[in-house]
Amino acid sequence: MIQTPYRAVFFDLDGTLLPMELEEFLNSYFTAIGTYVAAQGVDINSFKKGFKKGIESMTAHDGRRSNAEVYWEAFFSENDPEVIDWDNILACFYEHEFGKIGDTYVSNPAAAEALTELQEKGYPMALTTMPLFPLRAVQWRLSWAGIDHEVFDRITYYENSTSVKPKLAYYQENLDAAGLKPSEVLMVGNNTKEDLACLDLGIDAYLVTDNLLNPNDFDIDSVKHGTFDEFLAWVKTWVRCSHPCQGIQPGLVMGNQG
Repeated sequence: MIQTPYRAVFFDLDGTLLPMELEEFLNSYFTAIGTYVAAQGVDINSFKKGFKKGIESMTAHDGRRSNAEVYWEAFFSENDPEVIDWDNILACFYEHEFGKIGDTYVSNPAAAEALTELQEKGYPMALTTMPLFPLRAVQWRLSWAGIDHEVFDRITYYENSTSVKPKLAYYQENLDAAGLKPSEVLMVGNNTKEDLACLDLGIDAYLVTDNLLNPNDFDIDSVKHGTFDEFLAWVKTWVRCSHPCQGIQPGLVMGNQG
């Protein structure tokens, strides 16, 4: 049986815990939200401009504010904040319409089983997914994967994050939230650019190859890698976590922002 150095495990979502073709999902998402807001009388061209500008701002800003703050500032530079009740309308979209996007997704049972195995062995877990969405959208995607969001001590989303992958600041703020050193964490993901950026901080990684994305031609043989079934088999060899981290902060962490 293996005694790991890990005090917590971080997981990516899209393409890792949730089998999906990312481009197909994003196209479905953009179409659904555009159709929805247009039905509320919103000018679709202004909405698309603001939506795109908001996403670009979240990926480019300096990390001194939450991604949500930056998004809405950029969005409202192209849209009238008074034209509709944006908070209510979009909350309704994410509560109802967004969930329908996942009707055709098929979960990988190995993902839920691996999380159960880790939970039973006392390993705290964080969902370190790209924080460009509201929390409800992340919870929906977990449900499509057959996973209860409550297994995670921390879930990254646009209101509790100040950076995005593959920036090292994103991984650092999650280490800070957990009070951990890089060597005490395993990051599990499927994207060699976004998820394996963590290696530059000294975080260990396992690359899931079922829905592998390798935009930077990374040598996957240089890291732990395999299918999710193989990851599950590995996790089953671990012994109980000897020193789990305590008190992972679920909210915004600004301690290291300059």
